[in-house]
Formats: sequence, C-alpha cells, structure tokens
Amino acid sequence: MINPKITVEDLNKMNKGTMMEHLDLTFTDIGKNFITAKMPVDHRHHQPYGLLHGGASVVMAETLGSVAAHCTVIDQKKYCVGLEINANHLKSVKSGYVFGKTTPLHVGRSTQVWEIKITNEQDQLVCVSRITMAVIDKV
Repeated sequence: MINPKITVEDLNKMNKGTMMEHLDLTFTDIGKNFITAKMPVDHRHHQPYGLLHGGASVVMAETLGSVAAHCTVIDQKKYCVGLEINANHLKSVKSGYVFGKTTPLHVGRSTQVWEIKITNEQDQLVCVSRITMAVIDKV
C-alpha cells in the first residue's frame, strides 16, 4: 500500500521550510499501512491556557493523513489533496511530546480516508481524527 521505497528520511526532508518544521513535527516510522510522527508540546503549540492547541493537533493529523495518501500514489500524474478533516480532542496536554499514527480506512482510485490517533507520553488518546483525500490529476 505505502510505497516501500519511501523512507522516514524522505518524509522529514519534505518538512523543510513548512509549518511542520516550525512546529518541529518529525516523522518517526513508516510501514506497509501506517506512518507515525512525534511533535513536542511547548509555547509554539499552546493556546492561551497553556494547553496543546487543537489546531496544532489538526495540523499533525492532516500532515500524517496527507503524507500517507501521497505515499500510496504510484502514478506520477496524480496527487492527493484534502477534502475534509475532523477531529475530536479528548485529553489536554501541557508539555512533553504527542505521538501520531495514521492508518487507512479506504484507499481508492479517486478518494482515500485515513484515521489518525494522537496520544500523549502515557499512551493516552489525546485526539482522534479522520481525513478524506481526493486523488486528482496534476495540472
């Protein structure tokens, strides 16, 4: 499913000069049907109450789902773009790291759906998200 030629190093190179670099999101593992990443929780990721901003969780979720979808497309004339994302924020985090893992729910020719689970350092669920991707022709 995920192109086995793609490495974690390849994924982390894509972060240069992006929001992912600003948030210090780092890809940590890639497998046949998953990608994982970690992100620190510090002042860059906080909302005014000193907690992990829900938007930072959604950035992590969208990054994981979008990159995973990209890694499944073999046809170089296609790419994946987001159609919809949702997120349920279940537990607050003040500091440390959060860890995300994305797995496919549906990988079709024209759409993909990926689930993303974000946990804290105690392996407690912080956020669960789902992203729908469109597979479209490059212009």
